[in-house]
Amino acid sequence: MFKSMFVGIALLLSATAAHAERLKDIASIQGVRSNQLIGYGLVVGLSGTGDQTTQTPFTIQTFNNMLAQFGIKVPAGGNVQLKNVAAVSIHADLPAFAKPGQTIDVTISSIGNSKSLRGGSLLMTPLKGIDGNVYAVAQGNLVVGGFDAEGRDGSKITVNVPSAGRIPGGATVERPVPSGFDQGNSLTLNLNRSDFTTAKHIVDKINELLGPDVASAIDGGSVRVNAPLDPNQRVDYISILENLDIDPGQAVAKVIINSRTGTIVIGQNVKVSPAAVTHGSLTVTISEDPIVSQPNALAGGETVVVPNSKIKAEQEAKPMFKFGPGTTLDEIVRAVNQVGAAPGDLMAILEALKQAGALQADLIVI
Repeated sequence: MFKSMFVGIALLLSATAAHAERLKDIASIQGVRSNQLIGYGLVVGLSGTGDQTTQTPFTIQTFNNMLAQFGIKVPAGGNVQLKNVAAVSIHADLPAFAKPGQTIDVTISSIGNSKSLRGGSLLMTPLKGIDGNVYAVAQGNLVVGGFDAEGRDGSKITVNVPSAGRIPGGATVERPVPSGFDQGNSLTLNLNRSDFTTAKHIVDKINELLGPDVASAIDGGSVRVNAPLDPNQRVDYISILENLDIDPGQAVAKVIINSRTGTIVIGQNVKVSPAAVTHGSLTVTISEDPIVSQPNALAGGETVVVPNSKIKAEQEAKPMFKFGPGTTLDEIVRAVNQVGAAPGDLMAILEALKQAGALQADLIVI
């Protein structure tokens, strides 16, 4: 039944002009996600840039524990100096459906005072999930993008971050993570951006192709879809659904202002009610040009310096411009450009419009 239905749907989709956005780009399947892994280990083989063990005793403790596993015991009270060893943290993302034997990339970061991990090798380190179970084992040579150099006079140069590196394919998956993808007779699609209009369009599109009541909206951020129980049929089913063209709802009108960088982003549907705006600045310049006062040759006075201050005030003559009713984004940009407002001036104008109730958008300052 499902097989014949898939064939019919595929023919229908091939005849439909592609537009809007694919479902896979605006939503994800609940339970199909990556999982974070973390571990702690040692990087060896450094060229004298390892941890200073007098300040990082945990490096010595980890090193001694490793040697003990091989039957080597360091004498108590022994002064061990490990210039070529560094304690590091390892983290990685375990993709959905990752199976034992597959490899994933890992990132290694120094947690001591190692100056550089360049040229080092990570010893075998288990990577654990939030539940404490080991899901992967990492080991390999580091790829470090940064470097540093130091002269005898104390001069130093550092490029990028030499205390962190990566190992492409450096961890081998040892245990899969259950996803729940093949459980139950339904799937839940979670929207990347919650929107009631988008959720309704998804439900309407799926029900139009597969029949009524196949899809139903849970809320503005999730849609439940009936799905076959057979895993093979379920993969085909999701493959068809994720390539559906969905017309997403328009986002809420927003104006984003970054006060640190001066960046201003005005989104779609931003409108301004009738308002008149004028913006200028007053610049006051004070300069000191002292004058030397010297008496005549026969006079009994003394040579003195007389202060001479010059004060100049300039005010920019910027005309007032008017926003008409229902002013659109294009008209806002055109009006501001005609006045020649700088980003700082535009920030002040937008904030004043919002306070006056003329800016019909959310003003977000970051």
